[in-house]
Amino acid sequence: MKKLSKAEAKERVEEFFKEVKDKSPKEIKKIKKLAMSYNIKIGDKRKKFCKKCYSPKLKVIGVKNKVKKNKCEGCENISRYKLKN
Repeated sequence: MKKLSKAEAKERVEEFFKEVKDKSPKEIKKIKKLAMSYNIKIGDKRKKFCKKCYSPKLKVIGVKNKVKKNKCEGCENISRYKLKN
């Protein structure tokens, strides 16, 4: 793989996360590694996939006290996120 500039890498990450629902965990892991190697922050995009198995198949369990709960359909992992006001 040839060297990318930081701007090209950022553009590739942004483009990837537009259609993250039909990507494989292997592709998600690869693009996350690319972002980390170029020190690119993915921010709220990290909530679109499971942090354990990198599967994009998340199901919202519920929202309570401004905390959103997602359950991964692949590994059954539950992740919780605070919602912004």
